[in-house]
Amino acid sequence: MQLFRLISNILRMNYKDLANPGVFDQPTYVPGKSIADVAKEFELDINAIDKLASNESPWGPSPLAKTAIRESVDSMHLYPDGSCYDLSLAIAQKFGLGIDNILVGNGSNELIELLGHVFLRPGLNAVVGSYSFIVYRLVARLFGAEVLEVPMKAMAHDLGAMFEAINQDTRIVFVASPNNPTGMANSEAELTEFIQKLPEHVILCFDEAYAEYLEHAPNLIPWIEQGKKILCLRTFSKIYGLGGLRVGYGYGHSELIGLLNRVRQPFNVNSLGQVGALAALGDQAFVNDCKAMNAQGRKQLVEGLTSLGYKTYGGAANFVLCQVGAGQRVFEELQKRGVIIRPLNNYNLPDFVRITIGTEEENQRLLDLMPLIQDEI
Repeated sequence: MQLFRLISNILRMNYKDLANPGVFDQPTYVPGKSIADVAKEFELDINAIDKLASNESPWGPSPLAKTAIRESVDSMHLYPDGSCYDLSLAIAQKFGLGIDNILVGNGSNELIELLGHVFLRPGLNAVVGSYSFIVYRLVARLFGAEVLEVPMKAMAHDLGAMFEAINQDTRIVFVASPNNPTGMANSEAELTEFIQKLPEHVILCFDEAYAEYLEHAPNLIPWIEQGKKILCLRTFSKIYGLGGLRVGYGYGHSELIGLLNRVRQPFNVNSLGQVGALAALGDQAFVNDCKAMNAQGRKQLVEGLTSLGYKTYGGAANFVLCQVGAGQRVFEELQKRGVIIRPLNNYNLPDFVRITIGTEEENQRLLDLMPLIQDEI
């Protein structure tokens, strides 16, 4: 018996021995630091910390969403509508589409993963921009697909170069406009030229998470109706201020949506998220106000940072990209003073930081601190 136990201990396998090999090559998403973590680490008043790191709305959630959620809390013991029917119908009507063209997800990130479930596997690849949202890479590698990175041009997607990178094994091209973390958008003319050339075996995942901040968002619906393989993604996390609820959606051809629904988990969007998102979708006055205040804040940050000598990309989203020389150090020094921004080492942009556009007061506080920070670096 003792010999048996000794042999068993020698042969005992740990979790790493049981895991799929690809897990060890999978990069990990690193979220922005929370207000609570910074307050605890630096012994700061939690109410005196400005978080300008995660592209959250500084104006809070849609008032209509808050009211609708308050009125729905007594039904939290019931499972949500597994089809998200009411929300899907409202989205469809907003875009002039059928309800079978809409898929609602647990954030748009879930829909990116569903694309991977259906279309990616070892031996295939996905094409991405060099400074694009890191989740595209995470999902591709999760399913064993190769990632083909294409250098960006002036911090925007170089659609011509991305087209040239496509080969017979390409299944998805990820394009975000405006792009995160650079903020730059592609014109509708550029997108039109790109879409016209797309081969039949390639799906364009067009990420429109920040589309509501654009003056004129490109309309790809005519291309979808013509049969081009396109999935457009949007979210309630940004301008609608519902990041904590995790609700996103996609629209595309009904056949594509049907395939994604086959791999979707049941009850993937919680009931309060559905209620809040449905109400927020109709809160156009709030959206218009946030868009206007965001534009003012962008101007304030771009002009202020530029006057301090920093090269700054204002972009077209709710953040700016700023070349500060030592992004991690600037991030660390600002944290000590109660301002959280996003360093971009994970995006191979160590000289840059991403700064979410805040309120006028939050923006000014950051601008006032930047000269002090540079004196210490």
